[in-house]
This record gives sequence, C-alpha cells and structure tokens, in this order.
Amino acid sequence: MTDFVNPIIEQRADPHIYKHTDGYYYFTASVPEYDRIEIRRAKTIAELDTTSELINAWYKPDTGPYSDLIWAPELHFIDNAWYVYFAAAPSREIIDGLFQHRMYAISNSNPNPITPEWTFEGQIDTGMDTFCLDATSFSHNGVNYYVWAQKDNNIGGNSNLYIAELETPTKLRTAPQCLTIPEFEWEQIGFWVNEGPSVIHRHGKFWMTYSASATDENYCMGLLYADENSDLLDPKSWVKAEQPVFKTNWEKKVYGPGHNSFTVDEQGHDLLVYHARDYTEIEGDPLWDPNRHTRIKRLIWEDGFPIFGEAI
Repeated sequence: MTDFVNPIIEQRADPHIYKHTDGYYYFTASVPEYDRIEIRRAKTIAELDTTSELINAWYKPDTGPYSDLIWAPELHFIDNAWYVYFAAAPSREIIDGLFQHRMYAISNSNPNPITPEWTFEGQIDTGMDTFCLDATSFSHNGVNYYVWAQKDNNIGGNSNLYIAELETPTKLRTAPQCLTIPEFEWEQIGFWVNEGPSVIHRHGKFWMTYSASATDENYCMGLLYADENSDLLDPKSWVKAEQPVFKTNWEKKVYGPGHNSFTVDEQGHDLLVYHARDYTEIEGDPLWDPNRHTRIKRLIWEDGFPIFGEAI
C-alpha cells in the first residue's frame, strides 16, 4: 500500500485525480485565483505536486458570461477525447443569495491532454437557467451519464443533485432528474447545499458521494447508492444515507473535508481524494481563503460498503 504525506498538494480545492489507461495520473482542481484551468500529470500520485508536466489549458476571458470564478474543473476521457467540465460566472455579483455560475466544457482530442490544443465547447444546457456547477460524468453499459448540482427555483436552498444521460459529451439526451435535496440538518448548516458529486462503481453498485453545508468546518460528505442493474436515471433507484459519511476531524485538526473524487493507488487500491483546511479561523467568506489543500486516504470496503473513516 502506498503511504501519502498530507496534504499532497497545497492550495488546490475541489481536487480531481484520474488515472488513465496510459498509466499517468491526471490532476485538476480550483486554483485560488479562480481564473484558469490547470492540468498536470505524473506517473505517481506523489509526483503530482512537483511535476513539470503542467499546463494552463484555458484562461477566463476578461468579460462575458464565463469571465470570473472558474470553479471545480474535472478532467474526463469520453468517446476517445478529453473534456474538462467546469463552472464559471459573469462576475462576482451575488443575486438572491447565489452566485451566477453556469456549466461549460473544453475539449482536446490529443492523446496527451498536457498540450495546448484545447477548444472551448460552450455552455452545457440543462434546460434550467439557474445557478449550477460541479459536473461529473460516468459510464455504464455504453451509456454516458452527467451528474451535477443546480438550483431549482421551486425548491428551497442553494443546490440539489441531478442526473441525465448524455447524447454527446457536451449535450444532454434526457431531462434532469433530481436525486437529492438538502433535507437533513447536517446538509443545511450555513447554506442548504448538495454539491460536488463523485461516482465510483464497486461491488455491484454505483456509489455517489456529495458535499453539504457551508464551505467552512461544517462542510461534510453524504452518500447515495444504486444497484448497477437498476435504472440509474430513476431517483427511486438511489438510496440516501441519513448521516454524513465524512466530516471534520476536530482531534486531528482537519476541517471541512469534502468535494472529493476517487482514484486508485499504484497497486490498484481505491483512494478518496478530498480537500480540507487545517484551521477554522477564516476572515471573511471561506471562498476567498486559499488554504483548502488536496488530501488523500485509502478507501476501505466492508461487506461491499465503503468505509470512509476519519479525515487525516
């Protein structure tokens, strides 16, 4: 088993690590400036921190609907091309308690995405023109799925999780289906939030983690799961855990763990990738505090269920 020294990468929030068939680990995350999409790769996870194979694949324009607050990029390999899903806003203005993010994508058909041939693909339209962010994707039985967080004006709170089938990597085939809303008290601290979904397929089930509450020490992770043979677009197929599965570790001073992704170590063991802070005294809005660091830990399975353990 590989041992990791946490944090593995400092000042990188919303971390996404993907191990590709070429043997490389690819990493992207929100940068403190929220102005670009950075992608890096290395042969080992530990080398992601210092690798010279790094590119700023896309910079925000100076003005326009996607010219500020570039959040939570995720790199995916779909239909033999690379895609980065991300959220962006026209400004830092808050309207009715929300930022004004929409979801976008860039693509690259080069086998090596650490190259400048990235193309802006435009907005991913969900049919709902409201605040949305944190898109991810997974595939099953030849079908590509898209999962994300979005505000429904008819539902209280900031964001819920939705799923749809993809027609292309940047176009939905089906209407959004709501999987979860922030209904429990631990999902409603500071803000009513379900966001940052991530999916892992193990032991005959699809497991979907997500993050809840404000992005301070109250940030934590919830869990949904569905049988692999069920209709994954049917909200009734998904079971929701009533308690958080991963939260602040006060003893070890790991605060607000969340916005995770999944990967495997060099031996193939499942890993949980997440961000957290090592202090709680934040001046102003937590979003402008740069010290959410990327951390990693082993994900254990017992009787087919994931055991997240403590933030470390």
